[in-house]
Order: sequence, then C-alpha cells, then structure tokens
Amino acid sequence: MNVAQAIRRWMPASNSASLIRLAGLFLGFYALALTLAPAVRDRSFDGLSELNWGHWFGMLMWAVSFYFLDRRIRKELPNRDVFIVPLVAILSGWGLLTIWRLTPFFGFRQTLWLGLGTAFFILALRYKNEILNALRRYKYLWLLAGFLLTALTFLFGTNPSGIGPDLWLGCCGIYFQPSEPLKLLLIIYLAAYLADRQPLMSGLVPLLAPTVLMAGIALMLLLVQRDLGTAWVFVFIYTILIYVASGKRRVLVSSLLTLALALIAGYFLVGLVHARIDSWINPWLDPSGSSYQIVQGLLALAAGGIFGRGPGLGSPGFVPVSHSDFIFTSIAEESGLIGAIALLLIVLLLSLRALRISLLARDAYQRYLAVGVCAYLASQSLLIVGGNIRMLPLTGVTLPFVSYGGSSLLTSFVALLLLCLVSNETVNRATPVSRTRTTQGVGAGLLVAFGIAALICGWWAVTRGPDLLTRNDNARRSLSDRYVPRGAFLDRNGQLLSETIGEGGNYQRQYLHPELSSVLGYTHPNFGQAGFESGLDPILRGEEFQPALDLWLNHVLYGQPSPGLDIRLSLDLKLEQQAAELLANEAGAAVVLNASNGEILGMISQPTFDSNNLNENWETLLDSSGSPLLNRATQGAYPTGTALGPFLLAAARAQSTIPDPPAELSFAVDDLQLECVRQPLDAAVWSELVAAACPGALAELGIALGGENLLALFDDLGFYTAPALDLDLRAQTMPSTLERPGNAGVGRDELRISPLQMALAAAALTHYGQMPAPQIALEVETVEGGWRQLQPEGEPVQALNNTLAQATAQNLASATLPIWEVTGRAIGDDGQIYIWYLAGTLSEQTEEGEARSVVILLESDKPALALSIGQALLLAAMGQ
Repeated sequence: MNVAQAIRRWMPASNSASLIRLAGLFLGFYALALTLAPAVRDRSFDGLSELNWGHWFGMLMWAVSFYFLDRRIRKELPNRDVFIVPLVAILSGWGLLTIWRLTPFFGFRQTLWLGLGTAFFILALRYKNEILNALRRYKYLWLLAGFLLTALTFLFGTNPSGIGPDLWLGCCGIYFQPSEPLKLLLIIYLAAYLADRQPLMSGLVPLLAPTVLMAGIALMLLLVQRDLGTAWVFVFIYTILIYVASGKRRVLVSSLLTLALALIAGYFLVGLVHARIDSWINPWLDPSGSSYQIVQGLLALAAGGIFGRGPGLGSPGFVPVSHSDFIFTSIAEESGLIGAIALLLIVLLLSLRALRISLLARDAYQRYLAVGVCAYLASQSLLIVGGNIRMLPLTGVTLPFVSYGGSSLLTSFVALLLLCLVSNETVNRATPVSRTRTTQGVGAGLLVAFGIAALICGWWAVTRGPDLLTRNDNARRSLSDRYVPRGAFLDRNGQLLSETIGEGGNYQRQYLHPELSSVLGYTHPNFGQAGFESGLDPILRGEEFQPALDLWLNHVLYGQPSPGLDIRLSLDLKLEQQAAELLANEAGAAVVLNASNGEILGMISQPTFDSNNLNENWETLLDSSGSPLLNRATQGAYPTGTALGPFLLAAARAQSTIPDPPAELSFAVDDLQLECVRQPLDAAVWSELVAAACPGALAELGIALGGENLLALFDDLGFYTAPALDLDLRAQTMPSTLERPGNAGVGRDELRISPLQMALAAAALTHYGQMPAPQIALEVETVEGGWRQLQPEGEPVQALNNTLAQATAQNLASATLPIWEVTGRAIGDDGQIYIWYLAGTLSEQTEEGEARSVVILLESDKPALALSIGQALLLAAMGQ
C-alpha cells in the first residue's frame, strides 16, 4: 500500500471525521511549535522544563471533545451538513491554542468551556426532534427570559476584568453574559414570527410592527448597558432576516441610514462612541493613549508580514486584551497574512454553508433560523475583525469560536447545534424556496465584505508593514534586540563606541563613550530610537547586507532577524573626545569634515546625555531647558548671520557684481544695530571686510547679488536640502523670492540651517568649490568576517566656481596658520546671539584627499572661544 492509498484510507472522501482529522493534524503541528517556541526564541535548548507544555491539556480536551461529538452527530444526524462541524473544530482549536499561548490561565478556563459546550451539544442531541419545535412554540417566553436576564445586569451586573460596563452575572470566578444568548433568542423569535405571520399578512408595515418593538426593546437594553458591539450585531441580524423574508431592498437602505444617523448622533452625544470613531478615523493622533490598542493591533499585522513570526514567536501580548477582542491580530502576527486570510476563509465558508442550509431548509421557520445564524456569525466576525484592522470602528464583541469567553463559546455551540438540526431535515423539505435572490444577495455581500477585510489585512501586512515596523512605539523591535545581538559601532580606527552585552534573552546595549550619545543616539525598549542607532538600524539589527537565505530562515524558524552586523564609522574617537572636552559647559555643536570626500571625522553636540542611563534620567532630560536630547549638529536650525560672507564674496565675484566697499560697516535692521565681529585691518579691502564679518559690507553684497541670485546660491550650497545622511533630517523649504536681499546677506531673513549644512558649504570653499556628499558609515562587517565598503547616499555638487572658491579661501587665510577662517555673528528672533566659526585647509597647501573643514556653533556671544575651539579641532584633524 503506497502513501496515497494510506491517506485515502485514513481520510475517506466526504467524511466529517476525515476533515476533523485534518484539523487535528494542523493543530497538532501548531501545538508542537508552541511547545518548542521558547527554545527556538532563545536559540538554545536547556531541557524539557524550559518548554511549553500546558496547552497540550487544551489540545487533549479538543481532541476528545470533537471525537465524541463527531461520533454522536454522525449517529443522530446522518443527513447533516458534513462541513460545518469540521470548520468549527478548526476555529475553536486554533483559538484555544492561541489563548493558551497568550495567557495560560484563560487557556485553562477556555478549555473547560469548550468541554462544557461540546458536552451540552451531545446531550442536546437526545432531544433533536423536539428542540426546534419547542423553540418555535415558546418564542415569546424565550425572548422574555432573555430580556429579564439582560435586565438583571442593571441590579446584579459585574465585570470580571474590573474595567468597563457591568455586562455579566455571576460570582466566584464563574460569569455569564446574558447578551450573548439574547442574540440567538432574537433570531429564534424573528424566525418563528416571520414564518407564522408572513402568510397571513399583506404589506411590510403590519408584518414588521411587532418585530420592531421586540428588537427595539433589546436594543434599548444594550444601549443603556453601553454594549454597543452587541447592539450592532442585533441591527445586522434584524436587517438581514427582514430583508430575506420581505425581499425589499428598502429594508437595507433604511437600516444603513439608521446606522449612519445613530453613528453621527452617538459621535456628538456619547463620549465612548466619540472616542472610538476618532480612534478609527485617525489612530495616529494618540497612539499611546486612546488609540493604543488599535495601533498595536496594526503593528501586530505588520509584524506578521506574509508568513508570520511563527507560533509562540511573535509578541501579540503587546496588544491589550489580545486573547479576546484582538485575538485576530494575535493569530495574524504569528501566522502571517496567510493565516489571517485562512481564518477569514473558514469563517466565510461557515457562513456560506449556513446560507446553503437555509436554501435547503424544510420550511420557512428553519430557513429563517439558518439565515439568522449566518447573520450572527458573519456580522460578529466582521465587526471584530474590522475593528482590529481599522475597517470599522472598534467594538467589544468576540470572534465566534475563537476569542476567549465562556458565554460566547456556549452561544456559538448552540448556534452550531441549530444549524446541524436544520441541515439534517433538508431531506424532508416541504416546499421549494420561492425567493432565493435575497439569500444569494446576502451571500454575495458576505463575499465582498470578507474580501475587503482580506485586502485590508494585506495592506497593513505588506504595503504599510515595513513603515509601521520602524515606528518608535513598536516594542517588538526592542524585544527582538533582547534575543538577537545587535551590531556594534566602531570608529574609523576600529575602536569600540557601542556594543551589545549579555546573553540571549537578556541582551543590552552599552555605550562606551557617553559623550557621543547625542550623535550615536540610543535604542531603548521604552523610549525608542534616535541618532545613528535609528538611521543605521536595519544593518545593526541584521535586516540588511545578509544572505537572502539566512534572512528567510531566521524569519521562518525563529521569527527574528539575523544577528546584527558591526559598522565602522568615519568618526575619529580622539577627535570626538577632544571636541567634547573643548565644548564642555557650552551649548553648541562642532562638525569636522574631510572636505575631499565628505567623511564626518568629528561631530559633537552639547549639552548631551548618557545613553546608558535613560531609565533614570528620561523625565529630567525631557524637562531640561538645555534640550540635551537634541543633536544640535544635525537637528539644530540656526540663523546664518554674518557667517555667509565668504560665499557671498565668491558668488559676487562670479557674477562680476562687486560693489565699492561701503562707508558704514554696521547695519541697522529690525530695531537692531549689527556690528562687525572684529575691526577690519583695511576697510577698503573686501576680503578683510568679510573676514571681520562686517554686516554693512555683507548687506551690500546681498543687494548687489539680488534676491534671485541669492536664492540660487543658497540652493547650490544645500541650505534648502536635507543632507543625504542616515538620519531623518529636515530642511527649510525654498521660498519663491527674497524680497530683502540686504537682510538676507546678513542672515536677518527666514533662513535657518544646521551646523552640518554649514560645514558642507565650508567644505566647498575648501575643496575647489565642490560640496561633498556627507558620509558617516564607512564599512559594514560581512557575515563571512570581511568588511564591505559603503557608499555615500548623495553625490558631490559643484556649489561654487573652482577658481573663485580657491581665491576666496586664500583671501581669508590666517596670518599664523595654514588655514582659511571666518567668524560670524547671528541673532535669533528672540534676541539670542549665536557665533559661527568656519575654517578649512588651503587647497594649495593640501594633498589630495587631505582637505579638512570645521564649523563651530556656540549659543553664546563668545567669538574668541569659538575661534580657539575651531582652530584646535582643525589642526588636530590635519594631524598637527
């Protein structure tokens, strides 16, 4: 006997037992994966005690329950629909294992409820011939009992979680939610009433009046309870049943209009509805507050991607109430888009089978009963899944057979019992169905609705997923960092700047030189990421420059990225330490560049912080007036002031628009009298006026150039472009005109730039007018152990005329050092004074590749200090 024959013998065709075996096979592998998940996550095996075993009790209960249920149902209901019980089996088993994986306590309770539900089903089969008739005969009594039980929650209601409305009855750990069976009782009442009265009444209004009254009472009870999700389900059930019974499309239209008006009224009158609609429309406005649950659910979908993280390897626990309201996103995170669509297909198939049963039902009563059960299962599933994926506003209903909840599970099994009983009697159908169009229309509507849900899942998992996963509030990234070593930062000479320490499951980031924290940034489980830890994160966390097979295997086997790769930065640790020491106790920034190729040799921002101590100092850092978390070198935005002089002079020479030196060296603007930084040695020489940063002279240059030429100059210098660096940087938008070029010449306009932008412009003056593309990541260590060179993200730009750039730099040459330099002063809108120091090597005295430039920015009026710091750093970078 070959394998194919063995499979056919084990799974005979059209047998519900074989389908349940298939479900058991899938769930068995799923349970095995959950058992091994701790060892897989840690990438080590320390013994059987470290594995997960509790869920096997649930698996055993599931197997025993459905074994006996299937045996009994085959005997008692031989003509039933053979697909619905297997579909329910896989739904309930998948949900049960997921609940065990999330919270074993609730998994144990759900296991008991599953056993109770199947036991009730088996016992009820003894009365299979009486159940449907008894429900029909005493429809008013059943519905009244449901109303009374629901009303009792006003007096004796409680909430097991301690949060939210009191919708449960019970005590001592056993609770029951009356609104769950009330859904089925309403279906039974409507099915019986419509079947009994429809042949006797003509016209829609006389037929519907009593049903509107009963449904209205149910809705009022639920609205007063604030059980809005169940109220939505009631409306959907009522609408579908009346539409199928009457065939009137206006029933659908009127129901939609009623829902729309109810939503609008609720938005303005009910705080809970207002909050949920706001969170639905734009959850990103308050991702850590009222929209936290929705945002985390979307992040779970994104984390799952196409194939999922693997059973037990995701982090669905980050989503509040993940075992109940958000169990769909829990499954999607660990089973991926494939699992999410499979789950939707199972629910859709179950709903469509219910519709098929209705078309084959024995009489109108059973037909409406099957349609009502379909409406209950489909609407509740679409409501909760739609709320999870932002297809609909969030409602607090459960996913039938899947979510945690004893009342919900028992009600779902009663619904399954009704479907089985109706389907078993299809062979005794009294009359053919006279109106199939409405039922087919409901089926088509369900196909469209579930299809839209699947497409939206794909949107979040695939299209938006990569962007969502980079959000700072995605704690899954930080959790992965605990299990997967992150790559280290090294300086250009191979000295460690930051590294990962500890063991798998407890990895931590350590920063060996805290003075670099503003530049390197941080990666933290609570506070997210910043700096180059954020910009170079894909490499550091093993998502880039890895063999494609390794990436895929790590994702499939471990649900984690590959071990991160080390990065060699262009920073020189000695230069960094010197800059930090020189800038100590000053607010400002320093940038040192290799002007030839754009490599950032030094970058310091003060005041700074210690990335190792964020837990202890976070609130203090946020409240500090010195803004230590800001990297002033890249994120600061400062007025240019009179530091623009060298660029204005080079541009004016290129345009041949050099005016005569002005008699007045100061400049009055905006009630301010701007003065030279120092007295010029010769007020008749333009280069000396620029070196002295005399605002009157620079204003004349600005006027001579004109607004159009100034805009072109600033654009060429990159003042309106964010530097192409591994950071999330912003630049000022280029204005259409400069109406006051004199003011722009002295930096008294709207232009604001960062020290890095000024340093790149200074590099153009140093290196033949060419502005280099900045670069800080030089090399990445490969998996094989070698080093791979990285290229700058941008391209060099010829910002200034080659000859005129050299001439201008030579005109600004220091009398004592082989460098050009200029010191400028800027005044902010609030009166704050800033000092710029720009300097660089002279091209005639510098070998190829050795050009250096430096920019210092001080948030104080200390030009002499800026000059001394800048000269010291530039000489150090030159090796002197």
